Amino acid sequence: MALKITELARETIYAHLNEEEFFPDKDTIEKYKDKKASFVTIYKNNKLRGCIGSLEARQELWKDVQENAINAGFHDPRFPPLTDDEFNDIKIEVSVLSTPKKLSAKNSKLLLDKIHRKMGLILKKATHQATFLPQVWEEIPNKKDFLEHLSLKAGLDKDEWESSEIWYYTVESEKE
Repeated sequence: MALKITELARETIYAHLNEEEFFPDKDTIEKYKDKKASFVTIYKNNKLRGCIGSLEARQELWKDVQENAINAGFHDPRFPPLTDDEFNDIKIEVSVLSTPKKLSAKNSKLLLDKIHRKMGLILKKATHQATFLPQVWEEIPNKKDFLEHLSLKAGLDKDEWESSEIWYYTVESEKE
């Protein structure tokens, strides 16, 4: 029987903590064989503890989840690597992304009208890029504030969202 996608992420993190490699069974590989992009988010005490993902489908989903689980747990530059002591205190969420689509609008007001809380957003300007998953709307429910924070995350001034490309995607997520 195939693993749930969060179980795949957890088993991968556990193996990595023990300096081993976890290879899923054939049912799990079959279930998640399509090329899709994913994000793995780790929480500890309901606070972010790591989040890494991919925006474009470039490999089978099971491989993408495993790669992002290791990166979220051990290579997110905002946090130290996960430890054995923390493992039982974490909760994992896996978000599977749709293919991003560009949002076009003649001005910033029309752009704000098109955006809604089920969208994850990607901001692109020159070499700068950042994304917020749709789950971030829970923390930043105001559309303008959301885009301003996204601009800052991309290393831009807060108002540069108005002169940036905005892309959107939706997610299917599973949380422990």
